[in-house]
Amino acid sequence: MQVIEAPGERRRSDRRRPKPSAMAMDLCRALEREEIGILFQPQFACSDSRLVGAEALARWNHPVRGRIGGEALFEIAREAQLVERLSHHVARAALSTAGNWPVPLRLSLNVTAADVEAGDFAQVLGSALVDAGFPPEHLTLEITEQVLLSDLSRTAERLHQLAALGVSIALDDFGAGFCNFDYLKRLPIDYLKLDRSMVEGIAENDRDLAVVRGILAMARALGLKVVAEGIEHAAQRQAVAREGCAMWQGYLGAEPMPAEQFVRLIGV
Repeated sequence: MQVIEAPGERRRSDRRRPKPSAMAMDLCRALEREEIGILFQPQFACSDSRLVGAEALARWNHPVRGRIGGEALFEIAREAQLVERLSHHVARAALSTAGNWPVPLRLSLNVTAADVEAGDFAQVLGSALVDAGFPPEHLTLEITEQVLLSDLSRTAERLHQLAALGVSIALDDFGAGFCNFDYLKRLPIDYLKLDRSMVEGIAENDRDLAVVRGILAMARALGLKVVAEGIEHAAQRQAVAREGCAMWQGYLGAEPMPAEQFVRLIGV
């Protein structure tokens, strides 16, 4: 049955709709002006601490609030219904930059729930890879457990579409929440990325070390590589290397940095 509102009722309904916040409007303008920057946090091989890649991280230098990082930035984007647009901007900007690196390195991009839910994300990403001239086999897409919670079957289908492009899939923040091991059976995952909470006490706490050893044993059995993030001390780096992690990142190696500084770090 169609319900027809009286003009006065429609005006009252409109007044109840929340108006976009000032920050949401600022973000919209920032995207139009391409003011959302990309920082790169270096990733290193555990075997010899050689630079092997970087994770791309969005940053917004707001004229009043100062620097706004990834989580807060995407929260503002959710309020403004701009998550897809922001995510596409980050992907294209990061791939465009990485396509000009003087040597081939891996690039890691974070994937949002909105990306997975969008039916055309594989096509959008494929187009961005071609435009940037970036080899898909050097790209890793990082997904968190929150991305997987809504509809695992549909998520699996979308991730298989992405994997078909030749990119790798990483399960991010592994160990930070409740992990449904069905993910590891049904999803085309290539990497587990240990949450910083998993490695924080690995150098001095036998129980922490035992948990990480268990994860690594499972990963080896499944043919998965493990990346350790949040490495801040040499003892942590030595421990994850000794136990068999493939890569590490964290402030011990370098903080997230602008593209120009990352190219200097490459040193070619």
